[in-house]
Amino acid sequence: QWAVVPELIPGELPNSLLLKYGDIANYYGLAWHYPIYEVRQFFTDELDTTMRLTVHHHVQKTLRGQGDGHYTNVFLRPIPLAPHSQQAVYALVCDGSREAVAEAVRDFAAQPEGWEAAYTAARAKRAQPTSSPQAEPYRFSQERMAATVLTNLVYPVYVKRSFIRHNSPGRWWDSLYTWDSGFVALGLLELDVRRAVDCLNAYMTEPGDDQCAFIHHGSAVPVQHYAFLELWNRTQDRELLAHFYPRLRQYHRFMAGRLGSSTTRALPSNLLKTWDYFYNSGGWDDYPPQVAVHARQLEPTTAPAVTTAHTIRTAKILRMAAAALGVTEDFAEYDRDIQAFTEALQKHAWDEASGYFGYVCHDAHGQPTGILRHESGLNYDMGLDGASPLLAGICTPKQQASLVQRLVSPDHLWTRIGLSTVDQSAPYYRVDGYWNGAVWMPHQWFYWKALLDLGKSAEALQIARTGLEVWKAEVDDSYHCFEHFIVASGRGAGWHQFSGLSSPVLAWFNAYHRPGRLTGGLDAWIMEQAWAPDRTRLEATLVIAGSGSSTVLATMDPSRSYRATWNGRAVPSDSPWPGTLQITLPRGGPAGKLVVSS
Repeated sequence: QWAVVPELIPGELPNSLLLKYGDIANYYGLAWHYPIYEVRQFFTDELDTTMRLTVHHHVQKTLRGQGDGHYTNVFLRPIPLAPHSQQAVYALVCDGSREAVAEAVRDFAAQPEGWEAAYTAARAKRAQPTSSPQAEPYRFSQERMAATVLTNLVYPVYVKRSFIRHNSPGRWWDSLYTWDSGFVALGLLELDVRRAVDCLNAYMTEPGDDQCAFIHHGSAVPVQHYAFLELWNRTQDRELLAHFYPRLRQYHRFMAGRLGSSTTRALPSNLLKTWDYFYNSGGWDDYPPQVAVHARQLEPTTAPAVTTAHTIRTAKILRMAAAALGVTEDFAEYDRDIQAFTEALQKHAWDEASGYFGYVCHDAHGQPTGILRHESGLNYDMGLDGASPLLAGICTPKQQASLVQRLVSPDHLWTRIGLSTVDQSAPYYRVDGYWNGAVWMPHQWFYWKALLDLGKSAEALQIARTGLEVWKAEVDDSYHCFEHFIVASGRGAGWHQFSGLSSPVLAWFNAYHRPGRLTGGLDAWIMEQAWAPDRTRLEATLVIAGSGSSTVLATMDPSRSYRATWNGRAVPSDSPWPGTLQITLPRGGPAGKLVVSS
């Protein structure tokens, strides 16, 4: 049992306090430079509600709410300011041995002339992404999102017999969320690579762990694989590659139904389902066919498209990682997964009439019997799940054309604020749902990446630019970072300090507006990249799997014009605004060299 209440030890000097928790060796030290204060204690598991409910208890030093947590509060009494004046109040938080903490408190009190310099030096380490001038209108909304991502920390969270600090999608939830945290890692990658690695690693387990293949809670969407791909393409850090590869391979094997007690592959059709672990297949709580599966108790016999599609994609990501590490003996297992799951979707899940894939029903013996249908007779999966094989890169040309058309059509998935979760022409589309009738950022990120893979630069830009505009409009007006946006009104909704699933807005901003950024789709593996210090030249070696053409984005210094070459030959590119290049490159074949120069 974690001892949440510390011993409060008066410091050697006025305006100081030491905290000693029973389960850790270190002491915490607090010191502050303000004469009027009270030390209060909150006995509660979270402060957000408790502080609101106890704000009128003006004279109490002990305040209580629900739960077993504890917070020590050095309450600086109201700080008066004359008109047009300002005042800086300095404080210290430190930890270490009792002697080290006492020394830090003494130094703080003895050297007031160093306070501002210490603050300035610490502030210089903050995330300060640069951007092109045309991005200035987005700056305020981006800074709000960056601050929310960086500060949505909760601790201690208990996992695997230890306590960790955890990047939560919102501090309302002090618990683990696997798919949300994958997107938190993607957001942190735009701000602080070290913290992105920490967030990603929190959901990994040691290779061979006999208790769990990965840390799971919530929707079993393997976003960690996508976050790792982005981490690699950003850093080309081989130490991180060697660390994460066996852990992500273990994760994938479980999702593919080939490890331990996994039941994901219980159906002979090779279509995967995760109902045994959570009610939610793709994060979309009220997605119509998912609701129908549970209402009709079809969990043992019905599989969505999205789980199989994502598992194909994770196999492809891991195959690229294995190639980079030279672990060629792993190729065969990924190839078998890709082939088996592709055949399963193509054979059983495609619905020609609707132009979408569908949930597949099975009989008592596990044999497919057809698409799950609405009472109208239409495919129940006209929405983002039904389009998900596009993310896996396994569609025929006809299927690809059908799904892309539905993504961009205002009659189907496209709305003035982005991609609807459910096709607007479907009889089960609603205007008042949580996901049904709403636009969320995370699945839009997946489709943005897939469209880059397909060389659909205009359609990819449409998703990204709309996302940035919608985000800007809401944050500029309300200052809130919401979960999702209502199609009918265009306004934000849900939790107001949400980072997890909304973090793609940071990725889109940096991909199109931050000089020094090279971005590809899900089939792109960047082997090396070198930028001129002034961001006027890029040389990169990369390989892009698949066939046909793909789009990569190179964001350069906006003061010049640029041309791109691939293996010495000029390749097509266009610029939606100065400095941002949408470059068309061939897919398939060996690695090539991309050069962008002014």
